[in-house]
Amino acid sequence: MTSALDITQAIKPPRSVFLDFPLGHQTGKALQPELQQNILVDAFNALESMEEPGAIVTLPYRWNEAGEGWKDAEYRPGYLAPYSREPSPTPATPPGP
Repeated sequence: MTSALDITQAIKPPRSVFLDFPLGHQTGKALQPELQQNILVDAFNALESMEEPGAIVTLPYRWNEAGEGWKDAEYRPGYLAPYSREPSPTPATPPGP
């Protein structure tokens, strides 16, 4: 199960189920066991029916019925520190005996 569609498409797992919820909430909202159970049942049913390698099924649940505004706060610029490809400094090699 994933809530990061772009990463899942890049990695290409054998099969996956996408839920457009904030990261870390792939099985639903806290304290909503009925929603969580429905999501899991739908995910298992989707995985069971997938026949094509790399298939991604999008589940129809919405995080907020009022709209997609939650994404602006959740995925705001600067949320994570930028990734750097600079190599780490190499530790000095101790002198030989």
